[in-house]
Amino acid sequence: MSLRAAGGSSARRGRTPCSGRGATGYNVAAAAAEFWWNAMEYDEKLARFRQAHLNPFNKELGPRQHEQGPSEQALDISSEEALPELPPGEPEFHCSGRVMDLGLSEDHFSRPVGLFLASDVQQLQQAIEECRQVILELPEQSEKQKDAVVRLIHLRLKLQELQDPNEDEPNIRVLLEHRFYKEKSKSVKQACDKCKTVIWGLLQTWYTCTGCYYRCHSKCLSLISKPCVSSKVSHQAEYELNICPETGLDSQDYRCAECRVPISLRGVPSEARQCDYTGQYYCSHCHWNDLAVIPARVVHNWDFEPRKVSRCSMRYLALMVSRPVLRLREINPLLFNYVEELVEIRKLRQDILLMKPYFITCKEAMEARLLLQLQDRQHFVENDEMYSIQDLLDVHVGRLGCSLTETHTLFAKHIKLDCERCQAKGFVCELCREGDVLFPFDSHTSVCADCSAVFHRDCYYDNSTTCPKCARLNLRKQSLFQEPDPDLDA
Repeated sequence: MSLRAAGGSSARRGRTPCSGRGATGYNVAAAAAEFWWNAMEYDEKLARFRQAHLNPFNKELGPRQHEQGPSEQALDISSEEALPELPPGEPEFHCSGRVMDLGLSEDHFSRPVGLFLASDVQQLQQAIEECRQVILELPEQSEKQKDAVVRLIHLRLKLQELQDPNEDEPNIRVLLEHRFYKEKSKSVKQACDKCKTVIWGLLQTWYTCTGCYYRCHSKCLSLISKPCVSSKVSHQAEYELNICPETGLDSQDYRCAECRVPISLRGVPSEARQCDYTGQYYCSHCHWNDLAVIPARVVHNWDFEPRKVSRCSMRYLALMVSRPVLRLREINPLLFNYVEELVEIRKLRQDILLMKPYFITCKEAMEARLLLQLQDRQHFVENDEMYSIQDLLDVHVGRLGCSLTETHTLFAKHIKLDCERCQAKGFVCELCREGDVLFPFDSHTSVCADCSAVFHRDCYYDNSTTCPKCARLNLRKQSLFQEPDPDLDA
């Protein structure tokens, strides 16, 4: 406290500070005495303020005094009487409602009532039980008990959310022919196809379309404008067989081919990226520089190098990769002259088609389900002309020839060695009537195109006459349609 304050205090008590050289000692002693007196007075006021008005959980005396019991009122009155009264003229500190807690009497290192850290169902159940016990032990209608009740409500809501996480968001959402299912995986990191940001499975709800595998946040579902690609696959299952049919950015009105935002080759306002499959230009949100094998380049040039395509084209090609929609003999018949593996694959497929009637009429083959060896390529037991992009990829790496040769060997072993019923359906060459039993899928045989009779290849081409079985069938037909002679009947 300054000397000015001390002087003012001494003047208030009726003392006049002396002036002059002889009064120097008295002035210093008086100033020190007044300083200590005012300091004690300040500490006394501060202690009285803290005890009477600082607790934020105590409200103003008034209606609450009537709710307290006699003992509590007596305690409050005695505590107030024990405090020294403020001298007249001193300001009195009043506090309405709750005042700011300065933390003078609180224990900030103890755990608050009802605060439990829990992350799974078992810990939450334990925390709820502990919180209930705390509520029962606390005084009735106290502020701490009310806070504990609020904490118990939050714990129960958290437990309900963990036990039934599908309550807030539905499991299935249908939008623009998409069929979205809620994902339950929390550790897999994916990218949202709508906003192009990372999906945090632990914190965010996300969906995946079962048709085209379109992934997005729950909050982005209402913003989707792209229809499901699987509908196009089911309605129009065909490829663009022209190599990068570019028409120019001006034909698109300098806009993205999908979302129609302005784009340009200079990157202002958005970069134009070309799709090698459709030949059109897309923005950076619709074209992520994904790589895919282009069907037109495979069929015409036997080129399997992946090239950049848009997101929509990538999903379409991924859904079409196993669909047999390519008729190579019509699209590019010269391809068989340059790719020897395709000739071998075509011969194996023709033999499997010749084996199919044996399996259909054989009880043992139906029980063994031999035809299921080709369940991944069902078109191999239907025709020998249609191919899928996956077939051509496997031919290119040499995988299809090996697997198809093993299947061919297994089928032939059943017909020629294991099953007697299938062996009885063999043929004997009617031209030479020599040799072993022949089957139409043998490499040294030839099959008549009219009656499906099997002969040795050399015998069939050396014989200039017609097929013996065909001649026999023609004679039988003539005898059936020939009119009977009336003289013979008489």
